[in-house]
Amino acid sequence: MKLRLVIPGRDEVEGELSVTRPWWQFSVRFNVAISQSVPIARMHERESEGVMMRWGLAHKCARGGVNFTACGVVGSETLQSVQTVRTLWIYGQRGIVPAAGFYLWQRTSSGHQQPYYIRLVNRAVFGIAALWNRVETDEGEVIESCALIAVDANTLLADVETTGQMPGILQRQDYASWLSSTVPEAQQLLRPYLHTQMVCHPVAPHVNYLEFDEPGLIKPAGRT
Repeated sequence: MKLRLVIPGRDEVEGELSVTRPWWQFSVRFNVAISQSVPIARMHERESEGVMMRWGLAHKCARGGVNFTACGVVGSETLQSVQTVRTLWIYGQRGIVPAAGFYLWQRTSSGHQQPYYIRLVNRAVFGIAALWNRVETDEGEVIESCALIAVDANTLLADVETTGQMPGILQRQDYASWLSSTVPEAQQLLRPYLHTQMVCHPVAPHVNYLEFDEPGLIKPAGRT
């Protein structure tokens, strides 16, 4: 699933997703891609904290280095079947990435990739379920990275995203449970977000290029 994020400002995020230890430092972004840094909430020593991580799971190589993969999204159906993901899932390395919206791409009948901007109704900021890991190189460098979890697409996004998936958006009341509950309990929180509580519209192709990161990216195509 091709995916980009819109990240709100820190004050907005902390109004939605309160953490005990807000270590993170970030500002509003309108075009965040895999391999870039994103804010994420997680549990550490029984307290919630907000930190920055690389979006896209990193893994330690046999020679002691780090392999930076493009794995920024993992399907919920792989949580028990793919070993590298299963380890993070079983050990409760779950997080929440805050977003104001996200982009998906639809392949048109002519083969063109049309970007769409998606947001929630009456929720300016929302949390997306994620997994995170921590690797240390032989030289002692520590790298923390994360991947968003995808669930089956609802009827709105099934018409946009051809893989039939969408980000696993959490209900506000489920944040604490997602971070600290058992694996079976967390599994129950991974479900499609109600389609009637989402809106989407096509946007201009500027979002395809990372040099563009501005509010105009989320405007409906054709508007200035």
